[in-house]
Amino acid sequence: MDLAGSVVGVRIAGLKDHEGFFRKMTTLILNEMPKAGYSSILNDFVESNFFVIDGDSLLVTCLCVKSFKWGQNLHFFYLVECYLVDLMRNGGQFAVVFFKDAEYAYFDFPELLPLRTALILHLQHNTNVDVQTEFSGCLSQDWKLYLEQHYPYFLIVSEEGLSDLQTHLFNFLIIHSWGMKVNVVLSSGHESDTFRLYAHTMESTDRNQSFSKENEAVIQSAYKSLIQHLEERRISALAPHFEHLKWNDMMKEACQTLFLLQCLWPEGSDIQRVLCVTSCSLSLRMYHRILNKWCEHFILSNLNVLGCWNLNLNHVSDLYDEQLLKNIAFYYEFESTQEPHLNLGDSIRRDYEHLWNAVSHLVKEFDVGKCFPLRTTRRPFLGQKKSVIQEISLEKMPSVGFIPMTSSVIDEFVGDMMKDLPILKSDDPIVPSQFKEKTSDELLHWHAQRLLSDDYDRIKCHIDEQSRDPHVLDFLKKSQDNQQFYGKSLESISTKVIVTQTTQPKEDSSGASGKILQNTKPSKITKKKKKKKKKKKKSFLKEDQNKDQQKDDLLFSIEEEMKMNLHSGIRKLEEYLTSCASNSVKFGVEILGLIACFKAWKEHCQGEGKISKDLSIAVQMMKRIHSLLERYPEILEAEHHQYIAKCLKYLGFNDLANSLDPTLMIGDDKKKKKYSIDIGPARFQLQYMGHYLIRDERKNPDPRIQDFIPNTWQRELLDVVDKNESAVIVAPVSAGKTYASYYCMEKVLRESDDGVVVYIAPAKSLVGQVAATVENRFTKALPAGRTLCGAFTRDYRHNVLNCQVLITVPECFEILLLAPHRQKWVERIRYVIFDEVHYLCREVGAKFWELLLVIIRCPFLVLSATINNPTLLTEWLQSVKQYWKQADKIMEEKFISEKQADKCLNFLRDNSYKNQSYEVRLVLCEERDNDLEKHICSVKHDDVYFDHFHPCAALTTDTIEKYGFPPDLILTPQESIQLYDTMAHVWEAWPRAQELCPEEFILFKNKIVIKKLDARKYEENLKAELTNWIKNGKVKKVKRVLKNLSPDSLSSSEDMVKMFPLLVEKLRQMDKLPAIFFLFNNGDVEKRAGSVCSFLEKIETKSHPHTECHSYVFGIDEVLEKVVKMEKTQKRCIKKNPKRAEKLERKLMYRAEYINFLENLKILEISEDHTYADVKALHTEITRDKGSTLDRVLKRVRLTRNGKELKALAQRGIGYHHSGMYFKEKEFVEILFVKGLIRVVMATGTLASGIHMPCKSVVFAQDSVYLDALNYRQMSGRAGRRGQDLLGNVYFFDIPLPKIKRLLASGVPELREQFPLSITLVLRLMLLASKGDDPEDTKAKVLSVLKHSLLSFKRPRAMKTLKLYFLFSLQLLIKEDYLNKNGNPKKFAGLASYLHGHEPSNLVFVNFLKRGLFHNLCKPAWKGTQQFSQDVMEKLVLVLANLFARKYIPAKFQNADLSFPQSKVILAELPEDFKAALHEYNLAVMKDFASFLLIASKSVNKKNEYQLPLSRIKFTGKQCEDSQLVSHLMSYKEGRAAVSPFVCLSGNTDNDLLRPETVNQVILRTIGVSGTQAPLLWPWKLDNRGRRMPLNAYVLNFYQHNCLTRLDQTNGMRMGQLLKCLKDFAFNIQAISDSLSELCENEHDNVVLAFKQLSQTFYEKLEEMQTQMHQNHLK
Repeated sequence: MDLAGSVVGVRIAGLKDHEGFFRKMTTLILNEMPKAGYSSILNDFVESNFFVIDGDSLLVTCLCVKSFKWGQNLHFFYLVECYLVDLMRNGGQFAVVFFKDAEYAYFDFPELLPLRTALILHLQHNTNVDVQTEFSGCLSQDWKLYLEQHYPYFLIVSEEGLSDLQTHLFNFLIIHSWGMKVNVVLSSGHESDTFRLYAHTMESTDRNQSFSKENEAVIQSAYKSLIQHLEERRISALAPHFEHLKWNDMMKEACQTLFLLQCLWPEGSDIQRVLCVTSCSLSLRMYHRILNKWCEHFILSNLNVLGCWNLNLNHVSDLYDEQLLKNIAFYYEFESTQEPHLNLGDSIRRDYEHLWNAVSHLVKEFDVGKCFPLRTTRRPFLGQKKSVIQEISLEKMPSVGFIPMTSSVIDEFVGDMMKDLPILKSDDPIVPSQFKEKTSDELLHWHAQRLLSDDYDRIKCHIDEQSRDPHVLDFLKKSQDNQQFYGKSLESISTKVIVTQTTQPKEDSSGASGKILQNTKPSKITKKKKKKKKKKKKSFLKEDQNKDQQKDDLLFSIEEEMKMNLHSGIRKLEEYLTSCASNSVKFGVEILGLIACFKAWKEHCQGEGKISKDLSIAVQMMKRIHSLLERYPEILEAEHHQYIAKCLKYLGFNDLANSLDPTLMIGDDKKKKKYSIDIGPARFQLQYMGHYLIRDERKNPDPRIQDFIPNTWQRELLDVVDKNESAVIVAPVSAGKTYASYYCMEKVLRESDDGVVVYIAPAKSLVGQVAATVENRFTKALPAGRTLCGAFTRDYRHNVLNCQVLITVPECFEILLLAPHRQKWVERIRYVIFDEVHYLCREVGAKFWELLLVIIRCPFLVLSATINNPTLLTEWLQSVKQYWKQADKIMEEKFISEKQADKCLNFLRDNSYKNQSYEVRLVLCEERDNDLEKHICSVKHDDVYFDHFHPCAALTTDTIEKYGFPPDLILTPQESIQLYDTMAHVWEAWPRAQELCPEEFILFKNKIVIKKLDARKYEENLKAELTNWIKNGKVKKVKRVLKNLSPDSLSSSEDMVKMFPLLVEKLRQMDKLPAIFFLFNNGDVEKRAGSVCSFLEKIETKSHPHTECHSYVFGIDEVLEKVVKMEKTQKRCIKKNPKRAEKLERKLMYRAEYINFLENLKILEISEDHTYADVKALHTEITRDKGSTLDRVLKRVRLTRNGKELKALAQRGIGYHHSGMYFKEKEFVEILFVKGLIRVVMATGTLASGIHMPCKSVVFAQDSVYLDALNYRQMSGRAGRRGQDLLGNVYFFDIPLPKIKRLLASGVPELREQFPLSITLVLRLMLLASKGDDPEDTKAKVLSVLKHSLLSFKRPRAMKTLKLYFLFSLQLLIKEDYLNKNGNPKKFAGLASYLHGHEPSNLVFVNFLKRGLFHNLCKPAWKGTQQFSQDVMEKLVLVLANLFARKYIPAKFQNADLSFPQSKVILAELPEDFKAALHEYNLAVMKDFASFLLIASKSVNKKNEYQLPLSRIKFTGKQCEDSQLVSHLMSYKEGRAAVSPFVCLSGNTDNDLLRPETVNQVILRTIGVSGTQAPLLWPWKLDNRGRRMPLNAYVLNFYQHNCLTRLDQTNGMRMGQLLKCLKDFAFNIQAISDSLSELCENEHDNVVLAFKQLSQTFYEKLEEMQTQMHQNHLK
């Protein structure tokens, strides 16, 4: 014992040596907590991301849940499964890891050791969860290798353990994860709503990674000392119980006991009986004691020794119930002596006898006696003679009942339910009419019922759109010119002049006239006119002759070019074919090309000493053959067939040659071999011509489209629009979906001057570009006051209500649709176009998309490239349309019955609705216009290398078996060949190898022209065959195939950022530009662009530039000379005309910018090696276009923040694009990129959705949590320019290989429903119903929203829940005095609805206002003044920050030892009067919500509540129904109606629904509602353990100190995030200030004045800070 004591002393000393490092590690983690983002940890499309849960963190988190009582194992397992189900329900893919070393932390809590082991067994045997238990610790090499192989998206870990030692273990895991570039999510503080799971995410930053790297040796040493110390604690923990026996001895004894039981029960048993018997016998046999928790642990840890014994582990989750054990003990020790003995029941009696006999058989050391009669111990088991069964008090629970109410909307939507619900009597004190309104006296002069102006009125409009002022008109003209210039720069499409059909004669069926047609009377043809006509005809003939001559000259030059350089000549030939309209001419050119290729091939093959042949010549020859046979079959004659056969013969394709010309003689074998390519024709076409294969395209033009020949699916879209139908359009990125939008716009524009088409973009970054494109595509003469195009975002609006084409975002369109006084404008809408509709299932903005889709009554087009279940979406939308069909029919009948015009329905006055169809079509396109090839980039020997990545390498056999191949995992023909070759190599005896051989495949055999569709069918056959291998048991072979297709492991440098410029240069050398490089941090985007520019400057040499460089330098000289002359002329004009001086001086300033740019280009004399710009495009811009584009875009960015830097980068052909840029700067980059003057762009996700910037290559150059399945598809879809590139390239640089595989293998995301209602939305709907111009119309819209949520589609149970929630919302709104019993709005309803984006803060704010709290606070600094003191302003900011700037910090942070006061980080609580009012508000809402839950619980199917949510194991207790004792112990059902039966085990009741820290943990899951649906705003939030999570004080800190740098350091928020949050807060203050001014007629009201002062002061501070940032940036 002395020796053991000395060893322990050494270990403790070793631990003390590292105490300083433990504190350092803890401090780092605590200081990172304010920076933790609190958001949904499962982003919208998490299928592409894999994450890991630390099993011990999961255990500790669930043990510390506030509603859990230790000892109730079944409740614990319920909590664990709920936690995991919340992750799985959102598509989470994860593994749970239990480290072996982590077990040491529980030796101070022996009762938890068997629980931990049981949890592992339960997850392994009763669920499909991936459980990993083989890792010794978080610093082990095998764990490091696991992280490298799987690269988890994040690791869920607890920040605090059950003891300090366990907390240290968790800290090591956090630090190591950061060092491995894995983000950490804290397990405590999770909050789940119906479909999301929110938590704190602590990212792996450079600082954290550096800490791990710099302290690597110390971390290892400290961890070893900690583990050694824990091992010694195990010895000391065991000693009192087992004396001389050691751990291994106990393990052997447990194994021996299990073997004995196996012999006793050879037929097997279940875990409950096995553990009961073995643990009892082990404890009694060895120690003559009662059951010991250590024995249970030893038994459970050795179950694996039982081998194939039939052991049922279903109920391993229900091995111990401390409460039940106490209840039984109480009964037998106290109750059974006082009242009649209760019968055990036959089932329990038999079990008890069976188990007792087994124990007695295993314990040989002494006689345990007989099982009956039951005996008690000499010493009472319980320490107190008091019943442990708690009585339920229902005093706190509110009376369940609904206030009577009625309105047309309420009666129709929930009238069927109201008759079955408890309705309160009118004299009930809860009914609002029975109590006096609590409204402050100061509010008596307020117009509280006034409808406020909406966001549309308040969003800034740069100018008065109705003004006739010449300066304003001039500004409008310039704005329109800029828009058209921007649009014209993006696409080379001529503008169409639109003529309204109602005022002009109809155009031809093409619908694309370029001129305005006018009615003119036929006039007589005079001699003069005949003469003029004859003269004109001669000029046309002469012009045609000139054109013919030019054509002959061009063909001759092409022919000569092909002789000199075949590939260069072929490029010119294909350019000519694109521009030529005559098929006969095209045919002749193709023949010329074939002849040239054939000659080149012969000459090439005749050369001596060639090791290999240049197959690119053969490819060009086959391209010409494909084109001739497929496109001009009617022109081909016998001689042409013979010549083509000859060409095929020379390539070695004899069978194909014979099929064309059977008479063709084949020469000798030697000659044949000399010219043959030695590859079969099918393999050659697939492997070398894959992207050249001809696609099946329609050849007949459509008169409705002039620019191109639409495909079948595109024609279907045209039909949809022509018939006024609706459609869901799913097609790949760049497939050509958007053209349907413009066709729809054109149709509406032609129909009338009143109709409106609304285009909804997913983000404001796309609004400007679409608006510019519309301005460029169309022009139309409109009546005064009307414009063609308008835009509406939260930042600006322009011509919104007087345009015919409105481009907007969902939240702004919702503002217009729900505004009662905008309904007349809504009636004008003829079509709505939803772009990127997959945002319907995103966390942000989803509620807007769903509401818009169901509230509009006009036809719509829904566009997306990434929806997995479009059929479901179509069916849902069709059900909505059927509702509108019925509603319109009812209204039309009512309209007919109305005799007086002034009573008729407004919307029916316009006949356009009579023509609409109610059909919703699903239009699918599965093919891109070009293929995508994926490549991974490796760094070896200070160079960048590229490896092709086969898509199948991303799959696993499990994925293929469960889900098949992802629908959008498409192979190129080359990749199909590679897959076949690999399959044939892996399985040499493959039965179908011959059948699927390319030369023998049925669709390829003897086929000269293999088409893209043929290759796709071949790919499908190979995929089906590989799937059959798995089904037929050849899994190992499939694994070998996938492994052989996988690239070698990625080689990377420690500093990949330094290698980035070399990556760009290598892509330029491979002719893979233009390219977009996607990164996910604004700062990194700018830095990478700068590093690439610096790289070019370094490699620039003094050698003579190329010829191309000379040509455009001479052009610069010429342009400079003209510009300088113009400058001199303008200077003379300034002297002569002083009135125009200011305007001319401004032009001179812009001209100077342009001259400076040109001079810089001239000085640089940049050659192709030193710029990424397209030199030819630059030469064309400077010489032919005289720099018009450059001149204009340079002028626009002259004074912007990044303008100078962007111009410098543009001189090297480089640019960047991110959300923090001014819109003019983004347009600058977009325009120059499309023009080819910039060909390398670093960008964030701003270019992912719809922005028109097609490129040849896309590079993912930075990993991020935002790089998910959706963003990958959106971004990679940019690769491959339509009509220019037959092949797009996707590159992965510095992206882990496991992440790449998940991105490719994850399926297209499915639509996920959201909970559609909120209190404020119900209020807004009731406002619309009561205040709309047309009651029937608005009622129909409101009911459509209520009845047609995606959540309730085909789910009547969900619809019932929504109806009950609607009633709960109405009850709350009536009690809070927003609505009366008829559903009409009352005081401050307008203010609450205006602040709808901030529920529940909006309701709390109005509550404070009505109570007079703001009037009590806002007292002027001194009497007679209208200014308020700094103290008043800071208190007002404190209150508003508690309402509108709620950013939570993990509770553990409060333990941090900071170098500055915590008050700078943690927001102070509300002032006492506000705090008391908030408590009263919350209590009232909580009672109402509890009543709603109690009523909703009556309609749920509670059968599912008696099974665990993940394993689905049932616990009904029916086997004990005959037991009087069980009935006695478990008869307390009252007071447990709306809480889960599992949580009742810990004594929870319906009263716990009133507790904010437990409501989400106890509520019945089948109700389908969580506590987040209650509009509660607690002054603090509690995490799972009941600890307070404080609020971040960033707003108050900024207001007091006005320093962002200090905020960045103290409040832990990134600069960009901080700036955005402060702007949002300033916007909210301004909105509140404007609203209060409108509601209050007294302009000297203190509250109105205080908010005005605060708004002005806050904006001034923000402007001052932004100005300082701008100046610092320029420096």
